[in-house]
Amino acid sequence: MIRQTLANREQIIQWLLSGDVSIQYQVHRDLLRSSNQKLKSYQQHIPTDGWGSRFLKARRPDGHWGKGFYQPKWTSTHYTLLDLKNLGFPPDHSVVKESVNMVLSAPKNKEGAINFSKTTDQGDICVNGMIVNYGSWFTETDERLHSVISFLLDTQMNDGGWNCEYFDGAAHSSLHSTISVLEGLLEWAIQGDSFEPNAIANAISEGEEFILAHRLFRSHRKGTIIDPKMLRLSYPCRWRYDILRALDYFQKAGRVYDSRMEEALHILKNKQRSDGYWPLQQQHEGATHFEMETPGEPSRWNTLRALRVLNHFNKEKNHEITNRL
Repeated sequence: MIRQTLANREQIIQWLLSGDVSIQYQVHRDLLRSSNQKLKSYQQHIPTDGWGSRFLKARRPDGHWGKGFYQPKWTSTHYTLLDLKNLGFPPDHSVVKESVNMVLSAPKNKEGAINFSKTTDQGDICVNGMIVNYGSWFTETDERLHSVISFLLDTQMNDGGWNCEYFDGAAHSSLHSTISVLEGLLEWAIQGDSFEPNAIANAISEGEEFILAHRLFRSHRKGTIIDPKMLRLSYPCRWRYDILRALDYFQKAGRVYDSRMEEALHILKNKQRSDGYWPLQQQHEGATHFEMETPGEPSRWNTLRALRVLNHFNKEKNHEITNRL
């Protein structure tokens, strides 16, 4: 682990700024705290340059990507819209808003969930959490999301989390499902809609406590690691949970440091390479439009996200994090 100096930090920042414009935008937003005017300038280039442009070129004339709403998974309309949201795509982009509108107009089941499946009437909890995530970003407070949010509130489990196997008799929540729902509800809350604000705030608080009770990756009963893959840094995360995704959620939500985060923060810091960057440790199998980064190599996505996590919690802690940045 290297101890960061101002020179090291400047080197890392310049490396990040030599990457895709979506990375540049988020560096200026989250690390450099640049002016709104500069942020808007960078954001407006995301659809025309680099990764954003490549995603748009893969869009079909009918407004879909892949073979439709959910097939194949990573190149489908659903997951592509999630990718675009995570790039920081301009929320007012008219072409993307057309595709989001198609999703929000898709069939709903009796519980109010959007259902892409042709073989079951059950709404997928993870998928609907993601829909609220990118739907809130691109449409702010569309009323068609109200029933989806109600569905998510109704399916929260007694332990505070969510599980996509809820309708199959799951007795315990899943970190994978919980983080997808929390990201969606947080994005909705950020937009400031008046729909069920107290219920949403309570659901978010209970969901966060579920993650913290597991110290972000450990069994709440035995204390063992739930899944070693949760300690490996990936991007895009897709539906899968990992400690960096969780910590990035907590920093975005503005949460204060909690001692139950400490082990995950320590693991994250120890993943920093000797050159100051964080690697891409794994990708989730499946066809993609293109690969943004290469496994085993330095990752701008993971370096950016690790820096904003550690910067946030360094400020929140009452004592110094070892090897702080």
